[in-house]
Amino acid sequence: MYTYVVDHIPRSTKNNRRPGLAMNATTITIHNTANPSSTARNERNWLTNTSNNATASFHIVIDQREAIECIPLNEVAWHAGDGSGAGSGNRTSIGIEITESGNYPATLDNASTLVASMLRERGWGTERLRRHYDWSGKNCPRLMNTDGEWGGWESFVTAVRTKLNANAGGGDGDGGGEEEEPMLTPQDANKIIRFLSAAYMTVESEEARKEFNRLANELRRVSGQDPQPG
Repeated sequence: MYTYVVDHIPRSTKNNRRPGLAMNATTITIHNTANPSSTARNERNWLTNTSNNATASFHIVIDQREAIECIPLNEVAWHAGDGSGAGSGNRTSIGIEITESGNYPATLDNASTLVASMLRERGWGTERLRRHYDWSGKNCPRLMNTDGEWGGWESFVTAVRTKLNANAGGGDGDGGGEEEEPMLTPQDANKIIRFLSAAYMTVESEEARKEFNRLANELRRVSGQDPQPG
């Protein structure tokens, strides 16, 4: 199991890594970090490291312990390597980086759980999944292409589909699938929301207030509560 952390990089981050462009995603793109010794926290911190001169960024990075949301999922991140055209992966897809360090099978299991949850929330199936390779031809996610025929990718998609169907009561079972436990208890979520509410009252920016409301609703979502209007 993993913890989901929201830790967005600032809009002021150098090299335009968070351009702030609105995005209505239609797919989810999977990557490997290509760094066998880096954790999710390392990857998040690299985005704001002053020695990092790359424009590349991503929405979520996940390892064996946590998933970190680095850029809001309704904003553009530069992860697909296919430019900034309206139909590009950069402008239409949520980018998820899967780390290569530590217990990689556990990380893959976490990633398939996360992706299945994201597909379920959006009413999507696994046909919405993409590889970085699909956008720009890069050998990524590289650890899913060890046989030259992307057998690891097919296994990952199958794992996501299995979890998606199991939670929906589908698959080969009797249709009674178990209800997924909330990732956060309502009590803990509401404690955090109270802190967000205090911060909400101190700002006048409409954009900032919308972001506080979005974060509060994300906490409600992962704790099994209904979202509230802004």
